Amino acid sequence: MFKRVAADLLGISDIGAVIKPEDYDKVDSDDYVLHEENEKIYFLIKSKTDEYCFTNLALIHLDGTSAISKKRTLRRYPYSIHKFTHVLLETAGTVDLDVEIKFTLGSQHFSIDVNKKHIEELKDLYKALIKIEEVTYENDIIAGYANRSLDMTSGTLSRIANVQGNLVEQFKEINQAAFMWLVETHKDYKEKDFGYVFEKFINQ
Repeated sequence: MFKRVAADLLGISDIGAVIKPEDYDKVDSDDYVLHEENEKIYFLIKSKTDEYCFTNLALIHLDGTSAISKKRTLRRYPYSIHKFTHVLLETAGTVDLDVEIKFTLGSQHFSIDVNKKHIEELKDLYKALIKIEEVTYENDIIAGYANRSLDMTSGTLSRIANVQGNLVEQFKEINQAAFMWLVETHKDYKEKDFGYVFEKFINQ
């Protein structure tokens, strides 16, 4: 019951507001955070119809059709699967009431209107999303180098394998070693938790 009137208590309108950490328990998104997996909310924007909850692991979007409807669609976008691109911040003009933060997450495009009084908080979120975009881009490049290196190494080892030995066993050993190396490499360059980025840039 309390969360149903949270928008009124927090002064939320159709234009989003940035929710303070002490009020995270008043929003619906908090119910869907994986606290059991050490997931933590770092930034939350709420309007009367939508919530955009940025955690260390994912963007949780509660999509509402109208302010008077209780119906919500919950969508979760893990950063390890859906990557940030095209992050933009549009500041307000003289007569504008809102600013916009825009980005693409995977194949989904977001344009979030936020009251311009929250511009300083939006600047922090913008910096965090830009940094996450940069980190994932660089990690993809390094992972690509690792894959190409593995292909070259595997081809070379195959050509110099001892033809008088047990080729099946040699192949199995080479394949297993290559697989384990690739798994370890991808662990290093396939980040799931970006809490350290949010902690660096979000100053609430």
